[in-house]
Amino acid sequence: MSSPAALATVTATLQNLLTDVTPNVTTQPPSVARNGGNGEQINIFLYSTHYNSAFRNAPMPHQSRNGERSPPPMPLVLKYLITSYGLNDDDISGQQLMGHAMSMLHDHPLLHKSDIEGITPDSRLHEQLERVRITPDTLSLDDMSKLWSSFQSAEYRLSVAYEVSAVLIESSRPAKTPLPVLQRGKEDRGVAVQPNLIPPYPMIESIDLPDQQLSAVAGDNVKFTGHHLLGDTVTALFSHPLLADAIPVPANPGGTETEVNIQLPNNPADWVAGVYSVVLLITRAGEQDRTTNALAVSIAPQIQTITPPNPIATVAGTASITLTFNPEILGTQRASLLLGDREVMADDHPAQTGTLNFSVAKAPLGNRHIRLRIDGVDSLLVDRSATPPVYDNAMLVNIT
Repeated sequence: MSSPAALATVTATLQNLLTDVTPNVTTQPPSVARNGGNGEQINIFLYSTHYNSAFRNAPMPHQSRNGERSPPPMPLVLKYLITSYGLNDDDISGQQLMGHAMSMLHDHPLLHKSDIEGITPDSRLHEQLERVRITPDTLSLDDMSKLWSSFQSAEYRLSVAYEVSAVLIESSRPAKTPLPVLQRGKEDRGVAVQPNLIPPYPMIESIDLPDQQLSAVAGDNVKFTGHHLLGDTVTALFSHPLLADAIPVPANPGGTETEVNIQLPNNPADWVAGVYSVVLLITRAGEQDRTTNALAVSIAPQIQTITPPNPIATVAGTASITLTFNPEILGTQRASLLLGDREVMADDHPAQTGTLNFSVAKAPLGNRHIRLRIDGVDSLLVDRSATPPVYDNAMLVNIT
């Protein structure tokens, strides 16, 4: 695989090839390439680079094996402008020179290992499996005019464009190479295949929260509905992206094939508010443990105290509100106070805490309902056990 030096290696290789046409081959911007000279000259200018999409999202062949994750290379396509200058800037001489240069590149559609090796140190371009190709790149008159206009003081000379692809520069990120598998399943019997006959895989079809709440809170009974959910033991595994391990919660007694109930803990010390992925682990004596599909359930924070108590006086138009709640929030989680229809970000909380402070500038006066939002999950404001549902007035603050 090539190193970042491969970019310069391609330019130097083209320069070396074209010295068979004329010894005076330069690699400068056209605005300074002539530099007062009047002899025959060919100038090679790298004016653009972009990615080759075919190689951008896949590792190189033979660089990684099945089950390994190897970062893809940086696949570059190089755009060159080649300009010829005749003796004393004579057009006939320049055109003859361009003809020989184009013929030389036509005969080298692929750069061979011998063309590249030793041109520049440590590029390793000659080692890459994909051959480097040289292809004519036709520019419209408008594109050529815009390109030469960018060279400011340069006077136009006969030029052709070429594309060189692909230069595969190796990523500096390490590959992920897991250890070989020792056994595939119990006693190396391979993957346990369970056809959709009897018994099929257990499956959760829905998760029902009390009173059709949008989120669950500590102490709630959560009902899982599906099929083939009965086992000697059934455990719900709650996984959160910020927690290292899944949290197991045993099912309540009395579960059936189609329904399992889970009682969330009342004091969730190890939990955080947010969206969880939950599966059921079903264990039966003499059988392999089985897990259901995963569904999402959100765990909402519960506001326990609001300080100061009503009324909340403002100081210079700013109201300071402190909330205590559970479960606690981690330092990396985002928290805000929803005050009526306004969102106020929490003061800094670098560590895990169950207390947050909010400074509400230009606080709206009067009665406002509040909610605590953590990572997009709001504390419960609506009492859905009532018909019709009503707001929880314990979450009403009076700002004066």
